[in-house]
Parts: sequence; C-alpha cells; structure tokens
Amino acid sequence: MSNFDPNAIIRGAQLTLVGANRALQNPDLFTTSHYRQAAIAVCAGLAIRIILNVPIYGVKGLLWLISVFVDLDHETWDDTIVNGLGFISKQVLQVPFFLMMVMSSITPTLDNVFMDSIRWVDQTYVQKHKSDDPTHLRAMYYPTLKMYSTHGTIEKKEQRSFLDGVLLFAAKYGRKAAISLGIYLLTFVPKIGPFVLPAASFYTFNKAVGPVPAGVIFAGGLLLPKHYMVSFLQTYFSSRSLMSQLLQPYFDRIRFTKQQKKVWFVDRSGVLFGFSVAFAVMVKIPLLGVLIYGIAEASTAYLITKITEPPPPPGEDNGFIESEVRWKNKHLLLNLPLERLDEFNAKMTGANETAKQADRVSDMPGRKFA
Repeated sequence: MSNFDPNAIIRGAQLTLVGANRALQNPDLFTTSHYRQAAIAVCAGLAIRIILNVPIYGVKGLLWLISVFVDLDHETWDDTIVNGLGFISKQVLQVPFFLMMVMSSITPTLDNVFMDSIRWVDQTYVQKHKSDDPTHLRAMYYPTLKMYSTHGTIEKKEQRSFLDGVLLFAAKYGRKAAISLGIYLLTFVPKIGPFVLPAASFYTFNKAVGPVPAGVIFAGGLLLPKHYMVSFLQTYFSSRSLMSQLLQPYFDRIRFTKQQKKVWFVDRSGVLFGFSVAFAVMVKIPLLGVLIYGIAEASTAYLITKITEPPPPPGEDNGFIESEVRWKNKHLLLNLPLERLDEFNAKMTGANETAKQADRVSDMPGRKFA
C-alpha cells in the first residue's frame, strides 16, 4: 500500500500538470517534423478506427434493414445491441487506446519528442538556477542519455512497414483483448457472473498494491454496476500500458533486466498511476488523442528527472542500474511542497562536471528559455 498511497497518486497528478506545462513551453515541440508525423498518425488512426468499427456498422445496417419490415420504434433490444457493441469496443477492447499504442510502436517520433523534451528540461533547470551554487545543482540528463545506444530499436522502427508494425503490436494486444473479452462475457453467466469482475479486480490489485486496497475494490465491485467496474479496471490497465510505453525511450537506453524493471515500476506505482491516468483517458479522444499522446511523452521527460537519478556515461555505471531499482528518494519528493519541485533532485555532482554538462546543453543553437 505504501507504493500506492493517495499522497503518491496526488503527487503523480501534480507532476502531470507541471510536466505538461513545461513541455508546452518547448519551441522544439512544435516543429514541422513533429506536426507532419502527428498528421500522418491522425489519418492512419482514423482509417484503422473505421476498419475496426466495420462490425458495428454492419450490425447497424442490418438493424436498419430489419426496421424496414419490422417496427422497432417501440423495441429496446436493438438499442441494447448497438450500445453494447459500442461499450465493448471502447471500454472492454479499448480500441481507441489500441490505436494510440500502434502509432507509438511504428514510428520513432515519440523517442525524438522525449529526447528534445529532456534537453529542454535540462536547459530550463539551468536557467532557473543560474544564480545558485553549481555544487548544489543536479547533473544533466540529456548529454548522458544521448551517449547511450538504443540497441537498434529506433532503426528497426524506421525500417518496419506500417502493416508489419500493426500486425506485431496486434499480436501483443490480441492476447490482452481476448482476456478482457473473456472476463466480460463471464459476467453474464448465471450465479457466478456478479463475482467475476470483483474477483478479477482483487487479483489484479492484490499483486500491484496489496490486500487492503484490493479488498476495498472487491467490496466496491459487488455494489457498483458492472459497466462502472469495467471502465475502472480498463482505465487502470490502460494507464499502466501507457506509462510503460511512455517510459520506453528511457528504458531503451538504460537497460534494466525484466525483474529489475518490474521492481522499478512497483516501487513507483502510485506516482506513475497518478501521472498517467489523466493521459490514459484523454488519448482516447478521437483525432486529438494522438496529439495528447505527444504531450504525454514530452511530459514524461520532466517526470524522469524527479523519479530517477541522472545516469552516468555508458561504461561507467558502477552499479547505477542496481541502485536505481529501488526509489531511494521517494519520501523526499512526496513531502516536498509543490512550488519547490524544481529544487528537487537526487544526485549531486561536482561544480566542474555540472558546469561542463550545463554548457553542453545550453550551447545548442537557436535556444530560448520560457
């Protein structure tokens, strides 16, 4: 429960607002390249959305044909079918969210957004603390992260065709969608149906946040209508998936093992959920969702500087990754007043190294601070 306490969730939500505000001040976020990629993503997402909704359009067409011969004005079963299909598409199968994840998997644009934003965060930090003692400043993130190889991830994305990218991600998404649909269909089974969603929620949250909050959610699931529980569970799952995807540019460079990465996420689960849940809801907005996804990626650069220590150069980690698995400065961040977030950072460096890295960031041409 300590990893998922309300204070951690609230602080994560605060980081969402501060990070988005900081990201939107970055002039590099509004370049022609990013706009072009966003336009392509919007068009592709709209096309996929239409294709995936073909079954719903087909059912509506069939109902219209039936209405020619049968008076459906006084019937409700046809509306129930249409609304049910829409609910399954949007909430159970998470089709709009699936479209956003597909786009992020087949284009390197979001990695570029992350790196541009981490550079902007460094620049803004230096500017805000230019009158402070350099020995009290944190090290820079961008110059070091830029040195790390992404192990061919970006190159593969660039070489992958659109169709191959969609099929690859669809295979991963299909398993989760099948499980979600299976659980939802079990809720209609007599006698056991009312207990399916509460049991699934308890199993999920017991592993993530412990038995006490999981028990509360289980009890709520017995009282709340089914569609509320489905929406709640899917929002939780989509926020986790979104956060994992947003952090991928960082983990492409700082290579954790599977077990280390799992502990890393669990230790920061409350803050990560608070940060991602609003974005997870907004990326489902038709057409605008992909633009919000870009802002979420840019905001993640600010989040990284609050929940990790600045990485050392490649080959000089000296146990850095192992030391990063557990969040050592959690209580410092959670107890810090909101107006002092910019003062927070974990790791100090010497004056010479800090100044050197700051110069490497601020010497980039055409930079202005907001």
